[in-house]
Amino acid sequence: MTSRYTSRFPKRISLLLMCLLGLLFTQALQAQTEKVQNRPYADFKRYHLGFHVGMHVQDLAINNNGFVPEGSTAGPIYAQISNYSPGFSVGVIGDMFLMSNLNLRVLPTLHFGDKQFVYSDGEKAVASFSVRSNYLEFPLLLKYSSRRLNNFRPYLIGGPYWTMELGRKKGLEIYTKSNDYGVQIGIGCDFYLRYFKFCPELRFSFGFPDVITHDRPDLVDDPKIIYTQSIDRAQTRMIMLTFNFE
Repeated sequence: MTSRYTSRFPKRISLLLMCLLGLLFTQALQAQTEKVQNRPYADFKRYHLGFHVGMHVQDLAINNNGFVPEGSTAGPIYAQISNYSPGFSVGVIGDMFLMSNLNLRVLPTLHFGDKQFVYSDGEKAVASFSVRSNYLEFPLLLKYSSRRLNNFRPYLIGGPYWTMELGRKKGLEIYTKSNDYGVQIGIGCDFYLRYFKFCPELRFSFGFPDVITHDRPDLVDDPKIIYTQSIDRAQTRMIMLTFNFE
């Protein structure tokens, strides 16, 4: 019988960040009185560039298969992502104006972070380790903006992405595949300052394929092979809080 354990997506973190952005939007709307607009034609440029920095947390939605290690008397072992440590993100922004409320954006981004694995037998932890994961990500996103309110403009953003993992150590307990793809959705707000736009943005990534490398000839005679054997499939999840400068 197959057991399914899915790691806890950091709901408290995402809820807190969404509440903060919601509060930000509410204050922006409530404070609106007619005033001079900064950079009134910034949104009508056919193309413009920018950069972004921020932080993220990496997660995996894990399906366990009920694997019982040879010689074990405790039963199956189950994997999950136990803790979330913030990683660092940095990238560039390429934006193309499509129409008054719609832009097409490409955001090549470097993510530096890790995943904290914990294996348990259903009662107690039997192993824990960290796997470093550095990604080069290429999202292609549509940005749908509301009407500009003086120097504020909330927006929604979403679209597909593709990632490539950048290097890894040999002999790790878990290998993830070099390539991944999925969709991203998010919210943000443009703040029009005197010389540039400042845009806090919250995005969520949902990977589609199984990213676990199940074929591990390097661990054939290594006891660490059980950590790969116990996972049926795993899909990536990520929360990103970025600050765009355009």
